[in-house]
Amino acid sequence: MKKWGFLLLFLLCLGFAFINKALYFQDKVESQKYDQNHLDKRGTSESIQTKTITKEEIYQGNLLLINSKYPVRHESVKSDIVNLSIHNELVKGYGLLDKNIYLSKEIAQKFSEMVNDAEMEGLNHFLIDSGYRTFSEQNKLYEEMGPSYALPAGYSEHNSGLSLDVGSSLTKMDRAPEGKWLKENAWKYGFILRYPKDKTDVTGIQYEPWHIRYVGFPHSAIMKEKNLALEEYMDFLKEQKTISTSIHGEKYEISYYHITKDTTIHVPSNLRWEISGNNMDCVIVTVFPGSTHTNLKEVRMAE
Repeated sequence: MKKWGFLLLFLLCLGFAFINKALYFQDKVESQKYDQNHLDKRGTSESIQTKTITKEEIYQGNLLLINSKYPVRHESVKSDIVNLSIHNELVKGYGLLDKNIYLSKEIAQKFSEMVNDAEMEGLNHFLIDSGYRTFSEQNKLYEEMGPSYALPAGYSEHNSGLSLDVGSSLTKMDRAPEGKWLKENAWKYGFILRYPKDKTDVTGIQYEPWHIRYVGFPHSAIMKEKNLALEEYMDFLKEQKTISTSIHGEKYEISYYHITKDTTIHVPSNLRWEISGNNMDCVIVTVFPGSTHTNLKEVRMAE
């Protein structure tokens, strides 16, 4: 009788483990490569429209690659830069190092949402140390600090309005609970740790646990899952051309278009989509799910 009881318990445990494993991998980012003409082959269930892409759009958007080879152009700077100290509605759940912190309004809203969710987990010591810098401010910083601590004007992500330096009022970010939380959760809100410790040979920048960059979802999720720096992600998209990615039951499609002159592409007319340049030679079109939007606070991925 004891043997039968032990066998039944073993089978129950085995079944429970199988279910857990299935759920574990259900939330994993899965990508499928498609032909570049995939949008033309969707059939009549989805309406298609044409969109003319100009060469200038290569230098605009949230996915711009900014590094020592590809500087920020003036037309690349986010158009909604604001002084956070006079926008109390944007400064919720975190503090400011001083009254001269500027940032894209859109990205400040995303950051505020993120840190307010972190506060529900007991983390409430976030600070923004630095946000958007003008070219002249960057040049002054470079002259004062030197190349070991600052980048020339135009070569810093801070000149775009897409990045910010985040601190903790407790201790340095590499030791602070806030730093650890961002490392594990920022991707859910469209942010990435731009200069990870294991990617210094790729980025050319030393490890900066405080520097986060907005790229948008689902790109942040794919980069987290595949452990890709932004440079590597751009190479991945260039190689794949068009992929379909499922995250938490929601399907996203991402297409890479090489641009040399004004180009006409196809996009769905009944789904939300976004276009971003890569700051080099292409635009990236992201098509979002047409049903309910993913609740990012509930998204989980396989580590």
